[in-house]
Amino acid sequence: MTWRPRLAEGTAPVLVVLLLLLVGLAIAGPAYDGPSGYLALLKRAAPLMILAIGQYFVIVSGGFDLSVGALVTAGVVIAARLIDGSESATTWVIFLVLGFGLLVGLVNGLITTKLLVPSFIVTLGMLLVLDGATFLWTDGAPRGALSAGFRTFGRGALDVPVLGEVPWSVLILLAILVAAVLFMRSGTGRALVAVGDNEAAVRLSGGQVDQLRLLAFVLSGLLAAIAAILLGGFAGVSAQVGNGLEFRAITAVVLGGVLLGGGRGSVVAAAAGALSLEALFTLLNLLGVSGALESAVQGVIIIGAVAYASLGGGLRQRLRLWPKQRNSVQPARPAPS
Repeated sequence: MTWRPRLAEGTAPVLVVLLLLLVGLAIAGPAYDGPSGYLALLKRAAPLMILAIGQYFVIVSGGFDLSVGALVTAGVVIAARLIDGSESATTWVIFLVLGFGLLVGLVNGLITTKLLVPSFIVTLGMLLVLDGATFLWTDGAPRGALSAGFRTFGRGALDVPVLGEVPWSVLILLAILVAAVLFMRSGTGRALVAVGDNEAAVRLSGGQVDQLRLLAFVLSGLLAAIAAILLGGFAGVSAQVGNGLEFRAITAVVLGGVLLGGGRGSVVAAAAGALSLEALFTLLNLLGVSGALESAVQGVIIIGAVAYASLGGGLRQRLRLWPKQRNSVQPARPAPS
């Protein structure tokens, strides 16, 4: 028996959209004539793609995580304040930022699963807490500086034969994406999807629903911390570095065909949705379209994708039921004379 690669449901449309956008970039911008231009696109998109992978874990299990943007900002601000340009502090601060992301994800997950507060409310509250704490600590103007070692992950590159210099952020993204794919093919990953699809059935079968949802939030917090490290290295220190990233991540996941409410979707499609979103905004910029329309574009994508999923799901269900309904129709018997 030979193994054949198979795309998960909903993956093909976003890959087609991504291909069309990449072709559009090649036509509109001379910078995309070779691999270097696309590597630069991947470098810019890597933090958002990593956030989308984390958001995917939460959404596919039936939740939301609105705190990731504020977590990114807090991670960058904390790192700059503690490192303050010192190379000797780089390593332990990186581990501290990762631990902080794990902690925030753990708190979100515990409140959601143990106190039964909806994840939308929990993570919205965490967003406000992190935003307020960051502003209080910095007075709106971040202090300190990131070391060159810290910024290597966002700006540095590794020399690879044929491809040339491949950014570290792209290599980190690929490692995370491969790990996420393998995780979703494991029993735990399949159970995570099942929780979003039918929580009651998972509980009846002995599945640990609370632990699975807690794991999803912890992974989302960890990946948000990694995105903070990459964004800090790429864009520098700013109190607005994570503004709006939570909505971009949700838009990317929805664009990838992941069903809001959970139970259906591919992690590869979620990452492809993030890359498509970055490619779309880059293409609009090359065409001279105002960047102020980005929020409007995200809103249209979310509404359109959810409407498409709803209509498509209803159509698929009707097509599945149609043969049964047709077979169940009995011919009318003639009335007795």
